[in-house]
Formats: sequence, structure tokens, C-alpha cells
Amino acid sequence: MSELDLPLIIEVEQLEQYLQHEKLLLVDLSQPTTYVQYHIPGAVFLDYAWIVRIEHPRMGLLPDPAQLTHVLSAYGLTPDTHVVTYDDEGGGRAARFLWTLEAAGHTRFSLLNGGLRAWANEGHSISTEITFPTPTEFQVNMDFSGVATRQFILDNLSNPEVKLLDTRSPAEYSGKKVFAERGGHIPGSINMEWTEAMDKQHDLRLKPAKQLRQMLESQDITQDKTVIVYCQTHHRSAHTYIMLKSLGYESVKGYPGSWSDWGNEPNTPIEH
Repeated sequence: MSELDLPLIIEVEQLEQYLQHEKLLLVDLSQPTTYVQYHIPGAVFLDYAWIVRIEHPRMGLLPDPAQLTHVLSAYGLTPDTHVVTYDDEGGGRAARFLWTLEAAGHTRFSLLNGGLRAWANEGHSISTEITFPTPTEFQVNMDFSGVATRQFILDNLSNPEVKLLDTRSPAEYSGKKVFAERGGHIPGSINMEWTEAMDKQHDLRLKPAKQLRQMLESQDITQDKTVIVYCQTHHRSAHTYIMLKSLGYESVKGYPGSWSDWGNEPNTPIEH
């Protein structure tokens, strides 16, 4: 079979045509109980905890190359594998896996628009059969172009060409809800809760591209800027990262650790 050429955001109707393709790796990042009850036929289950690193109190850090090599090899990745991911929560965990794949040097991937909810609600076939991948020896080649470090953000706080997009809730952004040593937000960051990009009447698919562009551009989040996305751990903001990429934003970075890193650091500047 020829290689797969699929869009970054794939619709359920498109995916249906490629389920049997030998180059497709369909990865389910739903809750384990959901996967056992039902999933898309042929999907392999991936536990979210395997693709993040924790250094308390910092959560959601990028795994080291050895861990990524181990996980991606166990899942049978090859350079020409096309990975399609989905979950049962609107795409946060699935998108974080795609961001991680990109950091590991693999860019052949897609996010299923609307995820499991869209698939099941439109009557597509579901399965309870557990699928196990065939392991390979995948070579991780780290690419940090989509990764923002705390130091990079500090160095660019006054740079008008760099925009910070905080995808947490307004209460977290303002400091009313605090999930770190300190509350608030990174100075100059713009708040757009990650669910704002989802169409709640359409199984949590992304809103139309034109509408998303208007939302972003009204906040001066334009394609000519470097956009850094963050949340509490870079779980929710990973969804925003993929959304921006799908709109053609070329310079986007995710901040692993996010507020659990920034808010637990004693000397980082904070706004309320």
C-alpha cells in the first residue's frame, strides 16, 4: 500500500475509509474504562501517564528520549506510520500525544475531529476487541522547535512578536483558582479557555476555521507571531496547539509543565 497522506484534522467519514490501511496506527487515549467498553475498531489503547513526565510539583513535562523510544517502539511506530489519535474528552490527551510525537521527530499524524464522541454518535462501528500493536525499534530524533522552555518565555516577555495564550479557565487565569504555589498568569498572556475552540452542539469538533481565526485575530493572535500556548500542565493547551497548527499558524510552541512549572518557581513574574 502507498503511504498515507491525511490532513492534520481528520473527519470521521475520512477515517472510516482508512481503518484497514497497513500504515495507519489508530491510538485511543480515552479513559481505560471507556476503551474496554467501546472504541474504534483496530484502535490501540495508550495510557496518558506513559507520555508525560512528572517531577513534583511540576506535572506534564516532556518525557526524556529513552522513555519516548520505549513507548513509541512498543506501539510499532515506523517513520512512515501515520498516527491518528482520539480520546473521549474533546481531544486534549490525544493532542498532547501528537505534540509529543512532533517533539520526538515524527510528524505523520492526525487528530480525529470530535474524537470518540463524534465517531459513536454518528453510528460508526465500534468494537470491544483489544488490539495489541506489533513492536518495532523506533529511533527518536528530538525536535524542540514546538517546545517552549521557561527561559525562552522569560527572554521574550517584552517581545511584541511573541504572544502567550493561556488556555485555562478565567478563574485560574485571574488567580481565583490556584493549583500551584502561586496563582495568576504569565505577564502579557491572553486568556482563551481551550473549550472555546470546540463546538458543543457538534460533538466537540473544532469550530469552523473562519470563526476560530476571528476569535484569535480579535485578540491579536495573528499568524505572523510566535504563539506560546500553556495551561496547568500543557494538556488542555496541547489541543490549542494542534488547533493553531490546523489554521496554518507556523510558529507555535507548547510549554511543557505550564503553570505547574511557572507558578511553582519562586522568582517568575506573575500578573493577576
